[in-house]
Amino acid sequence: MIVGGAQENTLLTVRGLMDKGHDVVLVSGPSLGPEGRLLEADRVPGLKLVEEPNLVRQLNPIIDLKGYMALRRYFLAEKFDVVHTHSSKAGVVGRLAAHAARVPLVIHTVHGQAFHPFQSWWLNWLYITAERVCARRSHRVFAVAQAMVDQCVAAHVAPPEKYRVIYSGMDIDAFVNARPEPDLRQRLGIPPGVPVVGKIARLFELKGHEYLIAAAPDIVREFPEVRFLLVGDGVLRDALQREIRARNLQEHFVFTGLVPPAEVCRYTALMDVLVHLSLREGLPRTVVQALAAGIPAVGFALDGTPEVIVDGRTGILCPPKDIAAVREAVLKLLRNPLQRKEMGCSGQAFVQERFSWRRMADLIEAQYYECLGTHSD
Repeated sequence: MIVGGAQENTLLTVRGLMDKGHDVVLVSGPSLGPEGRLLEADRVPGLKLVEEPNLVRQLNPIIDLKGYMALRRYFLAEKFDVVHTHSSKAGVVGRLAAHAARVPLVIHTVHGQAFHPFQSWWLNWLYITAERVCARRSHRVFAVAQAMVDQCVAAHVAPPEKYRVIYSGMDIDAFVNARPEPDLRQRLGIPPGVPVVGKIARLFELKGHEYLIAAAPDIVREFPEVRFLLVGDGVLRDALQREIRARNLQEHFVFTGLVPPAEVCRYTALMDVLVHLSLREGLPRTVVQALAAGIPAVGFALDGTPEVIVDGRTGILCPPKDIAAVREAVLKLLRNPLQRKEMGCSGQAFVQERFSWRRMADLIEAQYYECLGTHSD
């Protein structure tokens, strides 16, 4: 299981259900990729983990069929009351296998869409068709944001009554309690007192780093000592660094490389503003975490982002891909420390009310019982 928002959500769901006394088995594919292994950093005590080698990200009919057959055999043998799938590939293979094994309750959580406007029409057709087939074999579908429900309904995946919004729960205590560490700041080469604009994301396509780099020259012009702290790693690191050098901005950008999930709060606490410029997003976990730390956010008004960045209250929303709007939003917050503090306080209260992982586990358990037609003690 790699490091990522859907994976963190899944582990916290498992943890919450185990705390309530349920027997939980986590079935996961192999942890392949530069993101790092989440279970190495965040193992749940007492969790039974089953790794299915054929449950992989890439589309491969032969491997996917092997994965389906293995899961079907496993579900038949174990006689689970509930199979709850997460992520697109596991959601398709897992739901088909659970339905074939006559599992009493089949649930899926949508963390982000496999179909989107940044890929070919035939791939979107394939994914939407697969989601429609699997939705008919699901008793209920959860979504981490209302935007995900709206997109599924618009694509005729399933009718709205099949869906429930359960916001992605997070362990935000570490962010609420995080404080800037001078030693960490020094190790990163960030001078004391200079403003820090941060972005936390894998260095991958559609994460929007290029928009921050394009906005940076005008921000540097007004704040010559500003630093842009990029937390995360990925395949685009060399390309992004080349673009930064071409703009002669290398002294202003700091790359952290891969940071363990438990350490992200330390880097977030160094920021004055968080920017979140992803073009594909379910619910932006890094924004929730920044708000928990009292850091206001700037983001594009798409997918689930407006459900976390309440414009003018917890941060500033910008039209997608609008570099000028990003620049002006960041400058506005850097110019106004009092406004940053007010937004940070509002954001902290906002996320503490809505994004507790224990609240998420309560809601999920209640949905299980409702769907099964039984009641908890």
